[in-house]
Amino acid sequence: MEDSSSPVRSAAHLSFHTSQPRKWGQGWISGTFSVALGILGLGAVLCFHFPDLFTLPPLRGQYPLPFVRALLHCVLVGGFLLGTASLWLRHNKALGLTGIGLVLVAALLGGAQVPVGSSDSPHGIFGLDWFLLNLILYSIVYIPLERLFALHSEQPVFRSGWTTDLLYFFLNNLLVQATTLLTLTPAMIFFDWAKIPALVEWIGSLPLVVQVILAILVADFTQYWIHRAFHTIPMLWRFHAVHHSAQSMDWLAGARLHIVDVLLTRALTYVPIYLLGFSQTAVVIYVVVVVIQATFIHANVHWKFRPLRWILATPHFHHWHHSAEPEAIDKNFAVHTPGWDLLFGTYFLPDRWPKNYGLAGGAPVPGSWWGQLFYPFRRNSKT
Repeated sequence: MEDSSSPVRSAAHLSFHTSQPRKWGQGWISGTFSVALGILGLGAVLCFHFPDLFTLPPLRGQYPLPFVRALLHCVLVGGFLLGTASLWLRHNKALGLTGIGLVLVAALLGGAQVPVGSSDSPHGIFGLDWFLLNLILYSIVYIPLERLFALHSEQPVFRSGWTTDLLYFFLNNLLVQATTLLTLTPAMIFFDWAKIPALVEWIGSLPLVVQVILAILVADFTQYWIHRAFHTIPMLWRFHAVHHSAQSMDWLAGARLHIVDVLLTRALTYVPIYLLGFSQTAVVIYVVVVVIQATFIHANVHWKFRPLRWILATPHFHHWHHSAEPEAIDKNFAVHTPGWDLLFGTYFLPDRWPKNYGLAGGAPVPGSWWGQLFYPFRRNSKT
């Protein structure tokens, strides 16, 4: 008989890989939220300590510090209590101990009373504050939304592959400064000669609302053809297949994008926007619209928006783009308006939802982030 205090059994209690139930009352949910709050709290403390390194310059002076400190205190207390609850309820102690450990590290580094470090540099390296803000906002909005209006009600919040997609979400937001630089620079360096001063002046004189609408339409037209190229050119499809490997649709699935896919798509999409000379405010609004809509069209909600199906890309429209059903392959490329798909013959929107998602065939895409990073460069990755 195995001794319950043996090293092998004790180690199993601290493993994240376990067959223990994940239902309510089993300590898994409290442990997971404890880890999440611990990460949020520690990340916020690091932003306080090293603003030059971890915060975006435009946001540094905008934070209401008393409110942020009060919220940070609640986060740390909540993380500790939930971790304690997980330790009490769950046989496997890994989640509870990890959550409590993260909270204690944050507390040792100053907790809610952490002093603000120097922020003399006008530049930032990592957007850790941007990641934390987005994670909080999206979680508050989409987790309840996808529970109340779920298309696939049997799909849990922590569905298969969520950790991989969360890592994509983290890196995409953390490296927002670098990706912005890498995608805007090519347009400014290689296409500045193509600017037409009279056209730039005319675009700049238009009302802001008109500029925003034009920027969205121009960018969506460009992205339509870039997206279509990623589906039709084998070399590019290897990178885009990573995005389509998601077999569950929700707001987090939209973050699963290979870095090469991100850089090429954004860099080429910015070219006409730069050449036409839209105002900085119009471009910022366009970027916000892209982020909101690109996330929403992946959401696990059952709304079809029938009156808008011809003019606005919706979850119903984009879910069919991710469908593995043969008739839906290479359809619905637009991000903002289905008009381009209607015009170029790639519109597909039956009055039902897809039966399944993911890749219809070809070499299977690995489930891990590292595996997906190197997948396009493997010889057998052609799909």
